Amino acid sequence: MQELTGTFATPNGSKYLQQLCKHFSHKINVEYSETEGVCSFPMGQAFLSADADGLTVRFELEDAETVDRARSVIDSHLARFAFRENFETMAWSD
Repeated sequence: MQELTGTFATPNGSKYLQQLCKHFSHKINVEYSETEGVCSFPMGQAFLSADADGLTVRFELEDAETVDRARSVIDSHLARFAFRENFETMAWSD
């Protein structure tokens, strides 16, 4: 199993968590609240959390080959949702 964590410092973490989860729920199984979410992607589980400091996404991936895809899924959607904040990419670590 491969773990991957991304952070985005923003005062709008809860807003983006809910937008991401609602969007993904059209295609995959998702559970979420204002501060936590779980998204069941084919490549693995994503655990989202939000607080006053920002948004954190932690993936538990099936294998290392899916790391780039996991990053891309979150970054590409946040680029659309957080365009007013000039979002480019989360700060990722694995």
